[in-house]
Amino acid sequence: MHTIKTVLLLGVLTGLFLLAGKIIGGQTGMIIAFFFAMAMNFFAYWFSDKMALKMYRAQEIPYEEAPWLHDMVAELARNAGIPKPRIYLAPTEIPNAFATGRNPKNAVVAVTSGILNILSPEELRGVLAHEIAHIKNRDILISSIAATIGGAISMLAEMAFWSNLFGGNDEDNGIGGLIGSLLLFILAPIAAMIIQMAISRSREYAADATGAEICRCPLSLAKALEKLEMAAHQMAPVAAREVNPGTAHMMIVNPLKGSSIASLFSTHPPTEERIRRLYEMARKMGAV
Repeated sequence: MHTIKTVLLLGVLTGLFLLAGKIIGGQTGMIIAFFFAMAMNFFAYWFSDKMALKMYRAQEIPYEEAPWLHDMVAELARNAGIPKPRIYLAPTEIPNAFATGRNPKNAVVAVTSGILNILSPEELRGVLAHEIAHIKNRDILISSIAATIGGAISMLAEMAFWSNLFGGNDEDNGIGGLIGSLLLFILAPIAAMIIQMAISRSREYAADATGAEICRCPLSLAKALEKLEMAAHQMAPVAAREVNPGTAHMMIVNPLKGSSIASLFSTHPPTEERIRRLYEMARKMGAV
């Protein structure tokens, strides 16, 4: 069900992108927008992992420095049926983790210094299982494509507005074209953001469920999420300075905690609901 929903949402996102291209340049503009989207997705596919790791100054952890961590990740990867991902450390006290890489063979799991300090080994195992689930489910590629197309929609919507304001194209000129481009300018970025959030939230729930199966203990992840949610609120001012908003959707818990209004536009589902589902899963497995 999560996969079907994701495919449908990506289809709507692509449709918005093509619509913006059509308003800018008619049929030709729509074709150009399509090839532009393909080029951006190609870039996201090959380079998004390197960019994310560089943003957080993450360095690969040699086996000799943390053999227990490497063994834990290797075990979870075997449970998931994927190759062992490389392990990186991001030098920040904000407790969090994320996965990146274009496919399971080139995947990376990154943890922060902060998360190693506050979680027990069993709780950390639950978090790593969640990130490995993202790799197994190929969520990294999906989120990269969604973010790339979403950003391009905002750019094209702005171009469509200014294009029609100063003359428009042959197919959509006059006041009607201007009103249409104005509506696109206002509504398209909002729609793209909502669709990206829906994709991200859907994949987070799926990764929680898959991760719980991989580590075979839903409560480990549930308890880790409780600690990480509390820490995210406590360290919100630090996160506002250190976390790039464009990468917040990659984290296991949204590090940018703001007002209740801001939470409506969060790329993550409510942590309380995630924890409730994990406890329900544990009850069905007889773990509670």
